[in-house]
Amino acid sequence: MWGPNAAGKTTLLEAIVLLSLGRSHRTTTDAELIRWNADFVRVEGLIERAAADDVAAAGGAVRPAAPGVTLELTLQIGGRKKIQVNGVPRRPGVLAEHLRTVLFAPEEMLLVIGPPALRRAALDGLTAPHDPGYFANAATYGRALQQRNSLLRAIREGEADRDQLRLWDEPFLASGAAIVAARLRLLDLLAEPLAAAHREIAPAEERLTLGYVSNAAPLAGESPCDALTRRLRETAEKEAWNGSTLIGPHRDDLVFCLGGRDLATFSSRGQQRTAILALKLAELDLLTALDDRPPLLLLDDVFSELDPARRAHLVRRIAELPQALITTTDPNDIDADLRRRARAWRVVPDGDGGARVLEGDA
Repeated sequence: MWGPNAAGKTTLLEAIVLLSLGRSHRTTTDAELIRWNADFVRVEGLIERAAADDVAAAGGAVRPAAPGVTLELTLQIGGRKKIQVNGVPRRPGVLAEHLRTVLFAPEEMLLVIGPPALRRAALDGLTAPHDPGYFANAATYGRALQQRNSLLRAIREGEADRDQLRLWDEPFLASGAAIVAARLRLLDLLAEPLAAAHREIAPAEERLTLGYVSNAAPLAGESPCDALTRRLRETAEKEAWNGSTLIGPHRDDLVFCLGGRDLATFSSRGQQRTAILALKLAELDLLTALDDRPPLLLLDDVFSELDPARRAHLVRRIAELPQALITTTDPNDIDADLRRRARAWRVVPDGDGGARVLEGDA
């Protein structure tokens, strides 16, 4: 998709993300997704299985194509979010069973050098599809953390006793250890696909790795639960003084390393973009390995700040995918060979705050 700035290209990708995750990648405030002076927004999509998927699933034998799946999400001012799959109300977590996406957006350029919260959120998104209990553990951990912090503030003010913390320490430790263990397993799975994807885009550079930085790092022979338990004891006095929980996966971080050095301390913008793209391609590989069903790759203004050699390597990878959506302001930024293979849509403002999508040459 191509068109001028503010034409609506990113909004179209955001609509696809909504149908995949049930939430936006740009904002946590649902009301911001509703058009000015409008009462609601509705996004609907039809998911059709490719014929190649059916042939592969049947061991090479031809079989009738599976029926399409309709996904719908509605947000109303002052109302609840409504999600339907084939007209049946469902929870947001069900959407990814029908539409998996891997998104590169300009906002994610902060992943390497931005605050740890961004990297933790990205790590959660990477880990959850590979651990069925991850979101449940995260919810339990969030409740226990909130209760611990409330009690710690009350202890600081002399309104509660430290013994009351024991009630929340057990779920805090169990769910926190499960989160850390799941994240570490994911990073082990990701290591080779990440290095391979980075080597494919930037073959002349050193190996790209991801390191997990924890304030409850296990000592020799310790499990994540042992480490959290030990650190909870060690920080007990400081926690009571601060009135907040000082250790746990909610404070852990992820570091991008090139040749063993922290990428945030020396890299160029192009190197940062390459590292994030390698992470996205590795994520795509891991999701595909779950059930041989490649996710839909969404690339928003991906080619800027990449030199011609890196662009060419990335183009070769994209060309191997069954489907990908790419946005740009200038179609000439897209490799000529990829333009010849692709279907082009031009996005133009409609003069009423919306956009029109016109199929045509790029």
